[in-house]
Amino acid sequence: MILSMPYLAHADELRPGYYEVNQQSASIYHIIWKAPLRTGIGPQSIPIFPKDCILKLTSTSQTPQSVIRKWDARCGLTLVGREIGLSNLEASQTDILVRVQLLGRPIESGRLMASRPFMKILADAGPYQIAVDYFYIGVEHILFGFDHLLFVLCLVLLIRRGRSILIAASAFTLSHSITLVGSSLGYMGLAQRPVEAIIALSIIFLAAEIIAAQRGKVHLTSRRPWIVAFIFGLLHGFGFAGALSEIGLPQTDMPLALLSFNVGVEAGQILVILCALLILALIGKFMAKWQDYIVKCCAYIFGGWASYWFFERIFFS
Repeated sequence: MILSMPYLAHADELRPGYYEVNQQSASIYHIIWKAPLRTGIGPQSIPIFPKDCILKLTSTSQTPQSVIRKWDARCGLTLVGREIGLSNLEASQTDILVRVQLLGRPIESGRLMASRPFMKILADAGPYQIAVDYFYIGVEHILFGFDHLLFVLCLVLLIRRGRSILIAASAFTLSHSITLVGSSLGYMGLAQRPVEAIIALSIIFLAAEIIAAQRGKVHLTSRRPWIVAFIFGLLHGFGFAGALSEIGLPQTDMPLALLSFNVGVEAGQILVILCALLILALIGKFMAKWQDYIVKCCAYIFGGWASYWFFERIFFS
């Protein structure tokens, strides 16, 4: 477990790179490339355009999570029907979200990855691609954003009853949707560093509640788990919003992108809950005498990981 902690320390850092191309005139394009620092891509990756295009770097800036570089490109021919891409994606540990806005055309989006570092700009594109791309980002953020994943798993291990889990999950969904939308639209906001530390603390809290329940202690969390899910869900929503702010949202299709991301988060959450319940059912059927011991071990492991994240985020982020 200890050996795995360095990899999991930045548990909510599954933040895809963001690659935006905006056409300014018949031959001029403005390029923004947000390169996440903790995903193996780094600022050494640069845009790849057709050979008739000349790229000029115009600015470089940095946030705690990414390096932002901007270029201007002058092309002799239209980009329609041709490929754009990024260099050095073989080291990437996550996908790259691409957004292309050509004059007089719908916004086109796509995804780049280590196995597919190029995308072809289509003759016809529309909002459907944005919806699909942000949906997948939402799913990935639950499945590979380990702190959100462990929070959901801890809820399942604490409750272990289908109807109660559904109510708690619905409360979590409602609350993180409020802060996700509000923060993404600029109506509210919290600094990411304390938010991510408290998210880790929420997992520690649930892990402790699981241990207490195993010892026969009935707290409010066990009696009304939806209250705890709702309260901590507000903080997780700020975490989701922080990830989206690093990725970027299309200004003309922001409601669609937010809705698709949120639906993706819920789809990932439901998938995690169903898989966890299935595994618990199998353990209960074939290893019933070991079930409580396995749940207790999981609580200690999850709480240990979250404790590492908490102190790392407080003192070393």
